[in-house]
Amino acid sequence: MAAVAFRWVILLLALAPLAYYLIAIYCSLDYFIKAHRPETLPDFGLPPLSILKPVRGVDQDVYKNFSSFCEQNYSDYEIVFAVADADDPVLPVIEQLKKDFPDRTIRLIQDIPQLGPNRKLNNLAALSRVAKHEILVISDSDVRVDSLYLRRVAAKFSNPNVGAVTAFFRGITSAGLGAQFEALVLSTETVPNALVARKIEGKVQFAFGWTMATMKTHLQAIGGFEDMVDVHSDDFELGNRIANKGLAIELLPVPVDMVFPRESFRTYLRHELRWAIGLRSVRPSGYWGLLFTFGLPWTVLAVAVAPTFGCAAGYAATYLLLRLTLVLLIGIWGLNDPATRKFWWLTPFRDAINFLVWFAGFFTNQIEWRGIKYKVKKGNKLVPA
Repeated sequence: MAAVAFRWVILLLALAPLAYYLIAIYCSLDYFIKAHRPETLPDFGLPPLSILKPVRGVDQDVYKNFSSFCEQNYSDYEIVFAVADADDPVLPVIEQLKKDFPDRTIRLIQDIPQLGPNRKLNNLAALSRVAKHEILVISDSDVRVDSLYLRRVAAKFSNPNVGAVTAFFRGITSAGLGAQFEALVLSTETVPNALVARKIEGKVQFAFGWTMATMKTHLQAIGGFEDMVDVHSDDFELGNRIANKGLAIELLPVPVDMVFPRESFRTYLRHELRWAIGLRSVRPSGYWGLLFTFGLPWTVLAVAVAPTFGCAAGYAATYLLLRLTLVLLIGIWGLNDPATRKFWWLTPFRDAINFLVWFAGFFTNQIEWRGIKYKVKKGNKLVPA
């Protein structure tokens, strides 16, 4: 009797991720149908903007990434870089950018006060102080945008209730299995989780660090970047604090591009573990809840205990059908993501790794970020290891 009861418990629990996939498919359809409507972007009354670039080191195709921000169809904006190290190899790239785009306002600051352990937030604190304009647009050095990016950001801020703007990304990958797996993160994990949370909670309560924008007024109301220099997940912290002020966080209808360099499988695993540890520190209950979104391990268990071959085959087929439908719906139709188009067939393998990384995230709090080791403490706090 105990064995029969155990079997039915497993079979019932294995339905949870399948139900989640159905919900995620519905939420994705709901979002992308609206996101794909024709854009109406303003041609006049565009407010001046400051683009803040906290950089360290040279990323893949970094000059192309930087130059995409210089080629915006936008009249009045500045780009301000912050580089902490005097011998950083990115400095010649910035100087070349100034020469190639003399009509753009491009500035560099290097005297960065170290207010806390998070180097990116130290840079952002300094950048926000010297920025000339009210709207602050923040993006990482591995991000590339099209010429209408700033117009989309400005259009969102025409609504006074909007406190921050963020976006999904499309992956541009070099060779290497690690880069291919990492580029699939959006269509397999980030977007479905975000859109389900958005539908359930009725709003977005976070931002994505690869690109986010806010206003100086809102930033000051939440204590500025100076009050976040000891946190791990700056994007979650910024978005969550702004959402808690009753302001909306808007998603851009068009994703940005993220350039993934060739990387080893080991490096990919370190990145995944870093994100898992960060999520566990900021949303521990949500981290536990992810257990019921992992279709592959539950399907393996269901197949192992299924009373008949037909039952086992039904679970396996339903997992593959719903999972691949979700990934292709988001990655190819929703995001027009070249990485998903090439590597969608890696989804079951990524699901297996994702579950193992999630499990490993319970047993360590040490991460490595740009060559520096840290420990992530409870409540999103970051300390040097």
